[in-house]
Amino acid sequence: MRANAYVLAADPHFLAASIRSYYDRVERIIVSYDRSSTSWTGTRLPVDQCLTIIKSVDVDGKCVLAPGDFWQPGEEPIANDTYQRQVALDQAGEGVDWVLQLDTDEVMVSPDTFFRMVERAEAVGADALEYPARWLYARVGDVPGGGRYLEASTRFWRPAASFPGPLAIRPGVTLDCARQASTAVSYRVDIRPWHTDRVQGYQRLVHDVVGVDDAVVHYSWVRPDDQMRRKFGWSGHAATYSRPAVYQRWVERAQRPWRAVMATPFRRHPAWLRLVTIRPEAEDV
Repeated sequence: MRANAYVLAADPHFLAASIRSYYDRVERIIVSYDRSSTSWTGTRLPVDQCLTIIKSVDVDGKCVLAPGDFWQPGEEPIANDTYQRQVALDQAGEGVDWVLQLDTDEVMVSPDTFFRMVERAEAVGADALEYPARWLYARVGDVPGGGRYLEASTRFWRPAASFPGPLAIRPGVTLDCARQASTAVSYRVDIRPWHTDRVQGYQRLVHDVVGVDDAVVHYSWVRPDDQMRRKFGWSGHAATYSRPAVYQRWVERAQRPWRAVMATPFRRHPAWLRLVTIRPEAEDV
């Protein structure tokens, strides 16, 4: 079973840790970026910084630079997002069985488990592997050998996975919303025998189960304050994230994590959070 990957060179935070987490398991990594360093929303991106980081990580010469024109004025940001990913997927899919599509702030902490699930997806003829991710909201403190984080949870603080799209996918599959592929036949893995992602509903079939500690760690909103504002601006979901209230809630919860946790049962999803310790932490920039 041969695998490649693609990365979108736009966000330097956790980029090196993400690539290193699966670097030895793939043959080639397509590095997709806008040649004008422009985001899906028309803002500037730190592409040069990302390429410098990637060069330092690429000790075996696996990374292939693939510039393109992915900011399309007049298109919705999510459409630009999907277009870039589709181009990268098609480029990465040449000559292999599977393509990894982890975002650059997602770190694979258990590669053996992940690729065992890819093999099971392959065995049943699936087109995509839906693999659980732990969604981190903010870093709120230090512990020996790690850090304390607010993490997405159930209403009563149990672990809850997120599924932004298949993390491994067959070449030739058509993406329809960022990483999502609604027409693909998916092999779904979760951290419990039932689907734990409240966004997608609990009725989805789960084919396999892994431990919470085997899930990919998504350092999604773990950023310095100024970088968080930039991330909200360039995201494919900028229309939602750029609302002042979204940023203000993030600041308040990061500053008062226990209040955010204790209020969780009384809030609506997605404001359900729990406190967790991550050891070891992924390196930031």
